[in-house]
Amino acid sequence: MADEAEKKESGGWLDKLLAGDHEAFAEFVDKYKSQVFLCCRTLGLREDEAEDVASETFLAAYKAISRYRGQAELSTWLWSIAYRQGINYLRKNRRMQQLLAGPDGQAANGKQARPAAAVQDKEQEKIVWEAVKKLPRLWAVAVILHYREQKSTKDIAKIMRTKQNTVKTYLFRARKRLQELLADVIGEETDVGR
Repeated sequence: MADEAEKKESGGWLDKLLAGDHEAFAEFVDKYKSQVFLCCRTLGLREDEAEDVASETFLAAYKAISRYRGQAELSTWLWSIAYRQGINYLRKNRRMQQLLAGPDGQAANGKQARPAAAVQDKEQEKIVWEAVKKLPRLWAVAVILHYREQKSTKDIAKIMRTKQNTVKTYLFRARKRLQELLADVIGEETDVGR
């Protein structure tokens, strides 16, 4: 659940947005644009594609704001819209095979990473997040939502429109793959938490 301050703040925005206040919408966009772009980049969209999808995301959010009931945090609701917009863009403009990894989860050459909770050093944290970008996209989305955005597996399942157990599988496989790939970079002591 959203904390009290966010609920109050979001509620004020919602009231203003429902009333058609363009300044409130501009504040809303400013506050959440980095999360929307993070979602787009995680899905593998180029900068120009991410800008298009982000625009479509905020347009869809503006149109749907009257249906927002506050059952999820505003950021979770917006991530869900951004994720769907990004997937739709990929389906229309790229083959779906680019979105899904092979059965063994092969990633591009290079280093892979694991969640920031197990990484203390800033330099290592940077290596970790750079490596997350190289995971299969669905795994990377789950990792970013869970570890960076602090979303529960239940919320991630809603955002990704999949089962909660599927999200847990993505996270498990991502942690395992990242542990293997980071062992050389960070050291054999790399322990991937649950």
